[in-house]
Amino acid sequence: LDPVPLQSISVDVVVHGFVADVASELRYKNEEENPVEAVFVFPLDGEAAVYAFEGLMGGTRIEAQIREKKQAQQKYDDALSEGWEAFLLDRDTNTSDVFMCNLGNLPPKGETTLKLRYIQALAPEPDGAVCFVLPAVLNPRYVPPGSEGGTVTEQIPLVPKGKLPYTLSLRATLESSLVINRVESKCALEPLRYTAENHTAAQVSLAEGHQFDQDVELLIYYEEVHKPSAVLEAGKPGAASGSLMGDPALLLTLYPSLNYDPKPGLNATGEFIFLLDRSGSMDWRMDNRSCYSPTRIQSAKETLILLLKSLPLGCFFNIYGFGSRCDSFYPQSVEYTQETMSESLQRVKKLRADLGGTRILKPLKAIYSQPCREGHPRQLFVFTDGEVSNTNEVIAEVQCHSNSHRCFSFGIGEGSSTALIKGIARAAGGSAEFITGKERMQAKALQSLKKALQPAVTGISVHWDLPSGLEAVLVGSGPQVIFEGQRSLIYAQIHGQHQASNLHQGPKAFLLLCQFFCSLQSSGALEGSAVLQYNIQGQTFTETMKFPLQAQESDRLPVHRLAARALLQDLEGTGEKDEEKQCLALETSLSSGVICSLTAYIGVNTEMSQPVQGPIIHRALPPPGQLYLYNPGGEDPTPKKKESPLLRLVSLQNAEGSWSLDSSLASLLGLSEAKITSKTPEQVAPNVWATVLAILWLHSNAAKQRDEWELLEAKALDWLQATAGSQLADCVKTGNAVLGSSVSPQTLGL
Repeated sequence: LDPVPLQSISVDVVVHGFVADVASELRYKNEEENPVEAVFVFPLDGEAAVYAFEGLMGGTRIEAQIREKKQAQQKYDDALSEGWEAFLLDRDTNTSDVFMCNLGNLPPKGETTLKLRYIQALAPEPDGAVCFVLPAVLNPRYVPPGSEGGTVTEQIPLVPKGKLPYTLSLRATLESSLVINRVESKCALEPLRYTAENHTAAQVSLAEGHQFDQDVELLIYYEEVHKPSAVLEAGKPGAASGSLMGDPALLLTLYPSLNYDPKPGLNATGEFIFLLDRSGSMDWRMDNRSCYSPTRIQSAKETLILLLKSLPLGCFFNIYGFGSRCDSFYPQSVEYTQETMSESLQRVKKLRADLGGTRILKPLKAIYSQPCREGHPRQLFVFTDGEVSNTNEVIAEVQCHSNSHRCFSFGIGEGSSTALIKGIARAAGGSAEFITGKERMQAKALQSLKKALQPAVTGISVHWDLPSGLEAVLVGSGPQVIFEGQRSLIYAQIHGQHQASNLHQGPKAFLLLCQFFCSLQSSGALEGSAVLQYNIQGQTFTETMKFPLQAQESDRLPVHRLAARALLQDLEGTGEKDEEKQCLALETSLSSGVICSLTAYIGVNTEMSQPVQGPIIHRALPPPGQLYLYNPGGEDPTPKKKESPLLRLVSLQNAEGSWSLDSSLASLLGLSEAKITSKTPEQVAPNVWATVLAILWLHSNAAKQRDEWELLEAKALDWLQATAGSQLADCVKTGNAVLGSSVSPQTLGL
């Protein structure tokens, strides 16, 4: 109910291919009779590289300086006590995706605009869309008992839906060497407007009336999105040669073809552990704008059923749940059989969000305390809304065991922590997915299971060919694992000096360096290549990536900032109090301007004619939250929907991939059991016939959800081939006649 000095937030995004350069303006006006200190806690993507902060105060532009955090905070406090207008940008010590902006001594009737800039590399979705997300929703982070310190979200106020006292506007400019096909969003957009005849540039904006109650997501569809790309960027003028910011930096974006079938066989090995968040917030809705949307726990349960049914025979598995306490289905992982699958299926259906707060560290330690099974590589799937305060501690725990498993993580609902979800996946060589609004968790989870069933990609290395006297040095750890269709970013710096020329910084020297780096063919064309080498199951594969390189100059240095962010992630990711790493992280942050846990931005308006007089009033500004979505006690006020036909069919599948011919299957197919039995082809076993009919039903009635049942079908077809290979084509023909479908044997790979 207090007055809120924040009037509006406007965001200007420029997307260059796979990199977003974002400028956010926060406009303040103090309508009170006393000076105000406004505190705004807000989310940013955990991988964003914040590199600039400035204020416009009384017509004077004040550029904030990055300083060691304690020094910045002391300078801010001193400025407030002396009556100077000041602003501070600080990152939460325990997580990289929560920031706090302080604007102090805003005078009565005074107006100020603060501008924040950051760079972010964009990741593709499974359908190839390049995804930009502006995080908006921020939920209070749960603080486990015994954790050191608190969290900046503990004191933030929350307001009901539609009651935020400030507005959001967003405009995106798209620029690419690729053709822009379309832009989609779960938020209402103004029509896409092309600004280039060849559709390589466009603009799009949020439609008026945006409620600011959800994360803003833009899905950008390019043509030839899998084409490798490279950007070589000149160093910062005046920076020391040999330093991170001084030498040219290279960004390679790669989509290597891994040359193997991602579908598992019947007896694929592995240990699959599913860790499910069962804290109270899992009873919130998936879509925070609809009371008819399923809750997070409901969606997670359906997803677990699909995952259980998709596992291969002979593997091992277990299911853990966590909240304030944790439990597991079995003391240790059990073999995947018809019996263990059926038992687990019944237990999954009874799960509820009834375990209290979000304490993820304890179940992780319990999982890691179990010895790994030889010949069964461990794969960990984590489903959580990501609202914990000890993010760095959790990531560090996963990092400590990164040699023994891969981690696939899923952020559920608006406001999940990008730092946690992306951090644990990165720490253990997996992948991260986010599920919000009307998106189906099932499809993304099954995509990740396909990745987990792929053979491990190891021994990844990149080799460079450079003229004499020059060398490429990786920045950060480089790619640790690569999956089919996954984008990998590689940062490198070009050090040294070519013997034939004196290469100095500047446009002319930069162009010379590009020519030396790119002229790898006798034709002298500006073309470069990187050689990616990796091992799969004892075999060595090589991918040669050829790409044109064009000299690019930028005063914002996006490639250098992103490289600095990658290095900072490596230095801060272990969670250890390593003095040498902390010193290097501080040096990297200060030289690049990319904020980290050790630094903050501070700006003081010393151009004021006189200090601000009067007692200062503190105002905490509410971010979008989800207070209104919680269902106390896990009660669902809306009628429960019937189980979907797809899930009913999936639930009937046996562990080895077959279906049994019984009344349950007949009912789902819309036929009597007697009629199905009478139509059984000669010398065909009932379960073979039932399995063929089930597969035909999937193709005819659930084609749009193929991502969710593709692994189930693969398992069923493997079983059919092994059981009744020569009879399958005739079975498909007869099955089409019975069901009124038209699925060709070729569609099933027959």
